[in-house]
Amino acid sequence: MEKDAQGEIVFNIDVMLAKRKMSLTELSRRVGITMANMSVLKTGKAKAIRITTLAALCEALNCQPGDLLEYRDTGK
Repeated sequence: MEKDAQGEIVFNIDVMLAKRKMSLTELSRRVGITMANMSVLKTGKAKAIRITTLAALCEALNCQPGDLLEYRDTGK
């Protein structure tokens, strides 16, 4: 029997944008994805992300994947 998920993965893009003093528009341009898709990631509404997109985000923000992703226990 599979165990139900006990948490969620949260994108901390806004934190990294503030640290880098970069706008969401600039990040979208550097990564090569639309503002609509960038907003989906930023607001946590994304259900999946391509590894290539994650790599592009890390390159644009000069960070590691762990700087962008956080696991939060929702206690469900």
